[in-house]
Amino acid sequence: MSSNQLAMVKKDTVDVVAAKVKEFQESGELHFPANYSPENALKSAWLILQETKTGKKTGYQPVLDYCTKNSIANALLDMVVQGLNPQKKQGYFLSYGKTLVFQRSYFGTMAVTKNVAGAKTIDAAVIYEGDTVDYEIINGRIANLNHKQQFGNLDKKILGAYCTITFGEGEVYIELMTIKEIRTAWSKSQSWNNGQEVEAKGSVHEEFTQEMAKKTVINRACKKFLNSSNDASVVMQTISHDEDEVQQEIEDNANGEVLDMDYEEVQDEQKQIEKQTEEPAADESNKKVPEEKQSALEMDFVEEPEKNGAPF
Repeated sequence: MSSNQLAMVKKDTVDVVAAKVKEFQESGELHFPANYSPENALKSAWLILQETKTGKKTGYQPVLDYCTKNSIANALLDMVVQGLNPQKKQGYFLSYGKTLVFQRSYFGTMAVTKNVAGAKTIDAAVIYEGDTVDYEIINGRIANLNHKQQFGNLDKKILGAYCTITFGEGEVYIELMTIKEIRTAWSKSQSWNNGQEVEAKGSVHEEFTQEMAKKTVINRACKKFLNSSNDASVVMQTISHDEDEVQQEIEDNANGEVLDMDYEEVQDEQKQIEKQTEEPAADESNKKVPEEKQSALEMDFVEEPEKNGAPF
């Protein structure tokens, strides 16, 4: 794509989103944390999008060339409305056929939970064989959890994980999951074969089991607060797009499988983002492509005809 073409795409996406965000702010529908700059987030996203490509079956084409302008703009808006920045690993862009979507990482989910639900801290820990865990159930909630662990247990079998969310005035919420529950959540992914009961050898779940377990329990804990919010603002409308079936289908079939965890990046994509550009099931013509997410942004431009003849 030439510099002139990039400039036109930027005008029809980034500039449109920036104007819409400003409109939301002026009408009082959108308030960002003091340390969040939508302008900087959009600049970071634009740089990332210029390097993002579709999957193998569409020839690794630039998403700015291949995906519709409407979906690009909506993906950018979803990111900004949630107060997230891809440069901080709070989310990533995935192409699903001709549709580009922004998907929160679990870092992003934690950031949104802090902004929307007022969470102060969000922490997770893994329970190993040999650990001692005591807790009470008070009014249907786990309380007074006491976890004792010896260093040698870190090399033993994982039994489960828990997430602790603290709020103001001493309020604490604890989500606890057994390894069976965690694996049930993992089994929803298409990378998990029918009848499979444990992590496949060499898979990200097998090589980074403890980090993936923490990610799963954090997502479940945060989701309860996001879904129970009575906030009808544009923020919650946008957050709802990232949940349930569409979220899972995109995660399973899009051009990249992202392993968001807090550790040093490695060069081998299988170790960090297994299949970032390999075997993108979303590009199969017999797959149903979800409709573009209708976020709060109504496009003011006419979509150009698709030029590559793809069946999406």
